[in-house]
Amino acid sequence: MDQARSTISKIFNGEPRSYTRFNLTQNMEGDNSQVEMKLSSDMDEETGVNGAVDHHNHNSGHNPYVVRKTGRTPKNICFMVATTLLIFIIGYLIGYLVHRKKDLAPSCAATTLPIDDFVSQNEEETGAAPLMAWDDVKKLLADNLKSSDFEDTFSEFASVSHQAGSPDDEVLANKVLKRFKEYGMKTWTDEHFVKVQVLPATSSNKVTFMGNENRFNGFLSYSANKTVTGPCLFAYYGQVNDFRLLQDKNININGRVILVRAGKISFAEKVANAAQMNASAVLIYPDSVDYPIGEDTELFGHVHLGSGDPFTPGFPSFNHTLFPPVQSSGLPSIPAQTITRLVADSILRQLGGQSMPSEWGGMGKLGDETNIVTVEVNNELAEKKIHNVFGVLKGFVDSDRYVVLGAQRDAWGPGFARSTVGTSVLIELARSISAMVKDAGFKPRRSIVFASWSAGEYGSVGATEWLEGYLSSMSMKAFSYINLDGVVTGLKGFKAAGSPLMYSLIESTLKELKDPNNPSKTLFAQVSGNNWEKSVMEPLRMDDAAYPFLAFSGIPSISFRFAASSDYQYFGTMQDTREKLNSATSQMTSRLAVTAAQFAGHIALRLVHDHLLRLSLQKYDSVIRGHVSEISRKVKTVQRMQPQLLPQDLTMQWLSSAIGSYGRASRSLTTDIRNSNLEDIEMCRIINDRIMMVERNLLSPYVSPRESPFRHIVVGSGTHTIKALSSHLEALSTNNPAADPDMFRNQFALATWTIQGCANSLAGDIWSLDNEI
Repeated sequence: MDQARSTISKIFNGEPRSYTRFNLTQNMEGDNSQVEMKLSSDMDEETGVNGAVDHHNHNSGHNPYVVRKTGRTPKNICFMVATTLLIFIIGYLIGYLVHRKKDLAPSCAATTLPIDDFVSQNEEETGAAPLMAWDDVKKLLADNLKSSDFEDTFSEFASVSHQAGSPDDEVLANKVLKRFKEYGMKTWTDEHFVKVQVLPATSSNKVTFMGNENRFNGFLSYSANKTVTGPCLFAYYGQVNDFRLLQDKNININGRVILVRAGKISFAEKVANAAQMNASAVLIYPDSVDYPIGEDTELFGHVHLGSGDPFTPGFPSFNHTLFPPVQSSGLPSIPAQTITRLVADSILRQLGGQSMPSEWGGMGKLGDETNIVTVEVNNELAEKKIHNVFGVLKGFVDSDRYVVLGAQRDAWGPGFARSTVGTSVLIELARSISAMVKDAGFKPRRSIVFASWSAGEYGSVGATEWLEGYLSSMSMKAFSYINLDGVVTGLKGFKAAGSPLMYSLIESTLKELKDPNNPSKTLFAQVSGNNWEKSVMEPLRMDDAAYPFLAFSGIPSISFRFAASSDYQYFGTMQDTREKLNSATSQMTSRLAVTAAQFAGHIALRLVHDHLLRLSLQKYDSVIRGHVSEISRKVKTVQRMQPQLLPQDLTMQWLSSAIGSYGRASRSLTTDIRNSNLEDIEMCRIINDRIMMVERNLLSPYVSPRESPFRHIVVGSGTHTIKALSSHLEALSTNNPAADPDMFRNQFALATWTIQGCANSLAGDIWSLDNEI
């Protein structure tokens, strides 16, 4: 309307000799002919002697006709009135469309980021206010999430058996798809053909000890199929430190059958650690200390040290025939089998040899060369067709930028805590946020993708295959992943794991939500001690579905859960039922699920609501500096103890400079934000793209995603990581023959330039790069 008023004012009160041009028609040759009307009020100067119409040729070359006004004839007056009316209508329409566009597309400026995220801890508005205040968004979400709705959803999606690729798994997939469609979302599915190991149809897996043969239904997918015989050796949890302790006792591990407890680390890590020590096989059992379950309870799992289909490493399993036969380096070369506690106790009672270390309880023996065990594994390789199911709520500003919420749908058995609760949280969040958009006027700036994965029990296969298939399409688009698997396993504590970029967002969300055990306090208030990170945050495990998003794809990710004092004892068993979980949570499963949904929802909504992504760049600065400080200390130790391995010319200067460049780049971005017009949507997009590149640029460009898929130098796995540099230095300090100083120096240099490249990208334009390295 302001534009319309301005136009009308110029018509009646404008400057003399002002012109308005109208494009009236187009001739046959395609040239535009224009009529230019002079609307000056200086009549004496403009009127001709005879009132004739003079024709002029303009320098533009278009030869328009120029009509010179000779007086206020009725014809001219009518023409002026019609012209004025036409201008008014056009101006009104322009004004209406401009205001309509503002209503539909939220302004870029909303709330600012926390103090460590560039601006200020105070929630001051910059530029235009958001369409919906954040407090109103939180209230809408809370109003839509009810315990009674979760109870109904639990019942709908619970299943006695829904293994990946089974008919029951497909039934659940169709239920999820139907729900997404009912909520008015754009939906699609993703189909893969994956190879997994299943129990043998005509034989069985067997363990024989002292003449007693035992057959098992529980098994470990991706085990090597072999029959081996060797003396048994107890190795506690099978962690690296456990094997080192055995070595310190001068116990021969070569060719031994290793017996270990379940827990602490994944099955795959236990087997990989044993294989590195040249063990011949691994047996895993649930000890009563960690798993107070039935003595005949059998365990199910997998031993692939990685994620996704291990027979299509680094590329998607759309069609195996397209690729030559290949398999992941994470597949074990030795057989592995789960056994019951009853059988394990029988073996432990008969072991001889040295006594167990006091650190392990000090009771029982470790085993000697006479305690012979035979392990026979006959798993069968099968191809399964699996389906991932998706729904999306599109954003109103940057619809091609999205956060992903995902949950595993399959399970070995009932899998209530493993998959049913997470799937229900996914469904209820999809319903609630859809209702907020449809009925309450909430307009997210960015999109939200809801994903239901299959084959999660085999190592996040469905999620990883999707990442491998569409990684190039998701580059600079998917800016966060929130994992909903196993979000409720107990009542006593809250745990989270994920990217350091997410830490400040986790902290603020904990301060916003009520503790379901004590609604008068926040979740943050129930955290013990002064260091919330130490109490809440834990390392992201490789068998977590968020891990491939972060370590393989460079997408900031998070997993979280309400937990008991120890791991949930029914994971990987046929006893993971609704009744067992209700018992573990004192009948509060649905209430905890509501709070879990609020936690995930707050993070997702904050990321799609604010004008700038709430990702804490400063946290990575402190995390990497901590690693560099440790590396620096160990380098000096090696140079002092083994100077022939690391000469004095190896300096920490360049790595320290790279860290400095990262810190300066993050501070420079702070300045850019303060000096930018945050109502400019394109400017917001540019800034957000710089933030999003941080995680991706911490993926080492110097290793192959096929050979080393988890390329992230901070949370990844392989010799290229900062942790591996530290471990390599430890080996050099003890003059371990396996340690290679040239390899260390090479990886040291590549890690330095990976960090420097991340800093350069964060700095923005090429002329803004920090050249102090």
